[in-house]
Amino acid sequence: MEATREKIIMVDDDRTNLTVAKNTLINNYDIITVTSGKKLFGVLEKIKPDIILLDVEMPEMSGYEIINILKKSVKTASIPVIFLTALINPESEIKGLSLGAVDYIYKPFSQELLLKRIEMNLLLQAQKQELQRYSTNLEGMVFEKTRTVYELQNAILKTVAELVESRDNVTGGHIERTQSCLRRLVNLVLESGIYTEELLNWDIELFVMSSQLHDVGKISVKDNILMKSTRLTEEEFAEMKKHAAFGREIIEKIEKNTTENAFLAHAKILAGSHHEKWDGSGYPLGIKGEEIPLQGRLMALVDVYDALTNERPYKKAFTHKEAIEIIRLGLGKHFDPKLAEVFVKNGNKFADIEIPANTFSYKPKPSAQLNAILKTVSNIADIRGGKKNDQTERLRRYLKIFINVLLKHEDYKDDVLDWDIDLFLLSAQLHDIGKIAVSENLLNKTEKLTDEEFADMKYHADFGVKIIQQIRETIEDSNLLYHAEASAGSHHEKWDGSGYPNRLKGKEIPLQGRIMAIVDVYHALCSNRPHRDKIAHKEVVGIIKNLSGTQFDPDLVNIFLQHEQEFEMAAGL
Repeated sequence: MEATREKIIMVDDDRTNLTVAKNTLINNYDIITVTSGKKLFGVLEKIKPDIILLDVEMPEMSGYEIINILKKSVKTASIPVIFLTALINPESEIKGLSLGAVDYIYKPFSQELLLKRIEMNLLLQAQKQELQRYSTNLEGMVFEKTRTVYELQNAILKTVAELVESRDNVTGGHIERTQSCLRRLVNLVLESGIYTEELLNWDIELFVMSSQLHDVGKISVKDNILMKSTRLTEEEFAEMKKHAAFGREIIEKIEKNTTENAFLAHAKILAGSHHEKWDGSGYPLGIKGEEIPLQGRLMALVDVYDALTNERPYKKAFTHKEAIEIIRLGLGKHFDPKLAEVFVKNGNKFADIEIPANTFSYKPKPSAQLNAILKTVSNIADIRGGKKNDQTERLRRYLKIFINVLLKHEDYKDDVLDWDIDLFLLSAQLHDIGKIAVSENLLNKTEKLTDEEFADMKYHADFGVKIIQQIRETIEDSNLLYHAEASAGSHHEKWDGSGYPNRLKGKEIPLQGRIMAIVDVYHALCSNRPHRDKIAHKEVVGIIKNLSGTQFDPDLVNIFLQHEQEFEMAAGL
């Protein structure tokens, strides 16, 4: 069987260059030539090449503009790009590499050099993909066998679910209460001897855990519907009903990117069927009877019970007795009659479901619960990096000192007053969220990182921005995420332009990032790390002072130095 040849697309407005390249490459590769960015994107709709050769200077759309678009699309971001240019200019080369190019070839190019560079970059890409596959397989084995990672997975799922719940203007604790009810109901159903064969084929704890995602589709519902305090119109209710199908779609997308099946299979069924009714009058599919999956029939009971016994914007809470009677009346209509009979018969066993102590009522302003959610998310990266859970609170204390000083400073007061300071302080917890993408062997390495390892470590800034941008796409009021994105993407930039990921310099760096840069370094140096013990406060102050004007904004360093004793007190050193 003949090996598949790699595909190369070359983009150049000079047809002579295209002809020379095509004649050079045609014996080794499938080569497609186009004369503009517009034509390139047309070809990419049908073909994904193994590499793109891209001219820098073109009339309609420059190579820099084209690579920007390529790297922003999930479909094309991973395609290696080699720039072709007649300009021997270090600044131009640095710019191209910063935008994501893998190499530069100067024109007029040597045919042998062109072939060798392409061969080398295709080999590197193949090795990278193989390493990623190996890393994925290795992480999968660890996820299967490690209790710590199992607990972390549960924390992530709970965070996703609570982020959805926090948008809904309902009494808090819905997730915890429905989980407790569901666990009790399943045990009672098993004791009653109905649906035993099917239930015994499940991992019950996995099923109960998956129920956290039953309402994940509500992320698609607009705030004015979720938080409406009066009865929904028919049009609004039609929009609300879409959350069941959307939740199923979300979980299907996750399924495509993981080999884990049982948990997501339960979650997908729960999300898509817990609003179906026994008589066929439910949604989204209008299925009836035992056409409705058992998972959905169980969830329907506990979801309705919790909704009835807790206050909602449009109603007061029913008593336990009233809720049980409503469920009894729904036998054979809303609910599976066998399951509902078990629920009603054992109603007293659901009356003592306690509201967890840390629950809340939704508020547009930051709340203790929102803080807890963000803390959980930020701790994901910290736990993988071996940090203690007190890191987040200490970081916020340092930032608060800085903000209080800047509010009295003429040069910064107006900028800071434009912020919602509570949101900024909360958002800081996400500044290193991109470290989720960094392998644990790098995060916990006790020796100095190699150049290649440090390059991988630096990717966390870009990845953090991507995570936050994805969340922002689904949230209308995104002030918190605006601050989070600014901090995540720029706290490793340096005043002299030598930082990453975008080599910004001076006041091109957002103020959030310039503040976070000092605070983050102070925090890191004053804390134990896998590769070193913590450094004394006085020594850390000296390090920051010496980096004024190179790594750090010199004005902010002066402010820090004037208040360094407050930082020492906040650090507890």
